[in-house]
Amino acid sequence: MASILVVDDEPDIREVFRFALEGADFRVHEAGHAEEARKLLGSEDPDLMLLDWMLPGRSGLELARQLKQSAATCAIPIIMVSARGEEEDRVRGLDTGVDDYITKPFSPRELVARVNAVLRRARPGERADQIEIAGLYIDNISHRVSADGKRVDVAPTEYRLLHFLMTHADRAFSRPQLLDQVWGNQVYVEERTVDVHVRRLRKALEPTKHDYMLQTVRGVGYRFSHRI
Repeated sequence: MASILVVDDEPDIREVFRFALEGADFRVHEAGHAEEARKLLGSEDPDLMLLDWMLPGRSGLELARQLKQSAATCAIPIIMVSARGEEEDRVRGLDTGVDDYITKPFSPRELVARVNAVLRRARPGERADQIEIAGLYIDNISHRVSADGKRVDVAPTEYRLLHFLMTHADRAFSRPQLLDQVWGNQVYVEERTVDVHVRRLRKALEPTKHDYMLQTVRGVGYRFSHRI
C-alpha cells in the first residue's frame, strides 16, 4: 500500500484528499503547513506528496524547491495542487521540479489517476528496460538509442545520463545529484563535467530535433521532459 503525504492548510480539503485516496487503497498522512510536513518527513517516507501552493508561512512552492534540492528528499514525487490555473503559474510550479500540477477544483477520479500516473513513472530505483517518450526510444537491453526510428550514437556516459533522466522524466536534478546517480559518489569529477556531457547529448539529439527535451532549469540543474 503506497503512502501519500497531503500538505494543505484547509482541513476540509485534506478530508477530500483522504476520502479519495483511501478509497483507492492509499495510506494517507496529513500536514497543515510546511514545517509540519518537514517534521513528518523526518519519521515517514511517503511514496508521493500532494502539496498545496498557498500555505501559511513558507509557501508550497518554496517547500517543493527545497525538497527537490535536498539529496534526502529529492526522490519523493510531488504533485502541486493550486487554484492558480494560469499557464505562467503552472510553469512556475513545474520549474521547481514537481512531477505534476493539478488545478483546483478537481474530481476525485482525476486526482487518483494523476497520483497513479506519477507513481508509475517515478518509482524509486525504477530502471525500465525499454522507454519511449515523444519518439525518443532507449533500449537498456541492447544499449541502443533511437529517435523517430533512426539510430542515435551516444557514448557510454551520455547513455547512462540519458537513461537516468528518461526514467525520471519531468523531474529536475542538480549537478551534484546527477554526478551521484550517473558517475557514482565514489568518483570525483567536477560539477561542470555534467554540463559537458549534456551538451554532447544535445548535439547527438539535434538531427531529429529531440535536443529540446534536455532542459536547463535555472538555479537547479537539468530536467528531461517533452513538455516545453
